Amino acid sequence: MTLEAIKYKAGQLQILDQLLLPGESKYILVAGVKDGWSAIHKMQVRGAPAIAIVGCLSLVVEIYDKQYDTKVALEKELGEHLQYLVTSRPTAVNLKLAADEVKDLATSLLNNETVNVDGMKQEVIKSIEQMLEKDISDNRAIGDNGANALLKGIDRPLKLLTHCNTGSLATAGYGTALGVIRSVNERNLLDHVYCTETRPYNQGARLTAYELVHDKLPATLVTDSMVAALLNSRKIDAIIVGADRVAANGDTANKIGTYQMAVVAKHHGVPFYVAAPFTSIDVAIADGSYIKIEERPEQELTHIAGQRIAAPGIGCWNPAFDVTPAELITGIITERGVLKPSELAEKVRQK
Repeated sequence: MTLEAIKYKAGQLQILDQLLLPGESKYILVAGVKDGWSAIHKMQVRGAPAIAIVGCLSLVVEIYDKQYDTKVALEKELGEHLQYLVTSRPTAVNLKLAADEVKDLATSLLNNETVNVDGMKQEVIKSIEQMLEKDISDNRAIGDNGANALLKGIDRPLKLLTHCNTGSLATAGYGTALGVIRSVNERNLLDHVYCTETRPYNQGARLTAYELVHDKLPATLVTDSMVAALLNSRKIDAIIVGADRVAANGDTANKIGTYQMAVVAKHHGVPFYVAAPFTSIDVAIADGSYIKIEERPEQELTHIAGQRIAAPGIGCWNPAFDVTPAELITGIITERGVLKPSELAEKVRQK
């Protein structure tokens, strides 16, 4: 059984505090939009799909027991809360797209004279609650599609490499890139998985390693700077990473360190796959140069577990993401199949 990072039931939301992992497994209460914004911003919850789900569910918690006099008042409050939530982390597109969907639904219900204010609220709540269920089913489909692509023409167990955390702790459950690895393992065709430490915030060492140990998968942790040596010395069949935003041309923003892995993979002839739901694809931006890259506090670079590891007074540059050019990506694994970067825009239009 995979980990459950998001617990929701009837207007009550708890999340597994990922800042405490792997030392402590503690669920914290999200009592409304302010708590949701804080949990996302502080990275108590992270991963693009999970950010969208927790953000929107925090809105459900906020309005669940409230009464509204008019539909106009409800729509106004929904819009204000969603605009606020989107500011919590700017690079991942999933939250913005989810917020836009909720806004569009609210506008539609506002203009529907057959729906009263309570009916409008219940429809908004139902729509958001369904996001949780859909994410899990989408992740399963991503896992199966990815396993099919990786194993095509191969009848032996695979050695795989992943970066950052893309599993149950980054989604509603199962995972995207880690979901692909889980699907390969379920077919008894996983030889070994390597995960990077993922500096500076160690999401690989703290979170992915935690999930791999939990699932009893054959796994080894390496530092980010060991990837070239790993590909040179051992046969790695493929690298699979996640995505926080994918541009129309297939350029992909993901956790810092992804770009250099793609460059090294190209040199060694190792297939490089991105696993992401369609909610991570933003055809409104032409290419990766338009993706806003979040910069994180210096302390994440200079300290580990509150202990300073860098010389006091040194300047820091701490971007949370980098952009991998489409030409370095073998394929983008989605719930609707494995696509070439050049196929993205057309497939999204057909959605």
